Amino acid sequence: MPQTISTGKSRVEQFKKVVWSHYAAHRRSFPWRERAEEMTDDDWVYRVIISEIMLQQTQAPRVVEKFNSFIKKFPNFPALARAPLKKVLVEWQGLGYNRRGLYLKQAAEIIQKRYTGKVPRTKVELVELPGIGPHTAGSILAFAFNLAEPFIETNIRTVYIHFFFKNKKAVSDEKIYPLVARTIDQTKPREWFSALMDYGVHLKQLARQSQKSDPAKRSKHYKKQTQFKGSNRELRAHLLRKILNRPLHVTDAKQTDLTNLAALEREGFITLRNGKYSIKT
Repeated sequence: MPQTISTGKSRVEQFKKVVWSHYAAHRRSFPWRERAEEMTDDDWVYRVIISEIMLQQTQAPRVVEKFNSFIKKFPNFPALARAPLKKVLVEWQGLGYNRRGLYLKQAAEIIQKRYTGKVPRTKVELVELPGIGPHTAGSILAFAFNLAEPFIETNIRTVYIHFFFKNKKAVSDEKIYPLVARTIDQTKPREWFSALMDYGVHLKQLARQSQKSDPAKRSKHYKKQTQFKGSNRELRAHLLRKILNRPLHVTDAKQTDLTNLAALEREGFITLRNGKYSIKT
């Protein structure tokens, strides 16, 4: 059963003890968590960034296979920066939210050109990269560089709402963030955030098993994921897959597709040349 903590001077210590105890007994293993001895710092940081972008809006078990395949095909930033966008998007198929693949490719190019292949180590610089917001920047600093930088994602949010906001509704990240900052383990932030995430997954599993409400639903920022089937996201994904297979002539495009095609072109996925839509080179 998930534990709650009492009020008082030892509240934070109790909280950390519960999280660390669960991590010691139930630590999850993922390829982006395991660093081989021969791995360079640059390779490690690259793997962290790939995983963090892939994990946006996608559960970790689904990411594992794609992560391994992506790393094999594009093993580092130079390889990803050089790769044609078409190859990157083809490899991304099956993960959804194709913008993430595009952003990774663009971020790799910027890292190579602006930072000579070295990922910046400040949040200010990281959030300037495509597809990286404040929370993702914080997670990169923690997992790639082992820096005690606070950040919030869905599992972390779940843990803090469960422990510190019992019976509260519409809990904002602004209220959670100071607690995250206060409770970071300064000596091993990388493992601490992994422990938080693993405990958050544990709480969600318990909620499903007991048919109780997930604590994350009491977040002010909670949004039920929209259904993919029949959505505009599905239409866009279908169009992109079609163009990945072969260029699409304007005359073959349905009238209802034109708005999405214009958006895909505007976002940098495709170009219109000689009456045909093709993946941007």
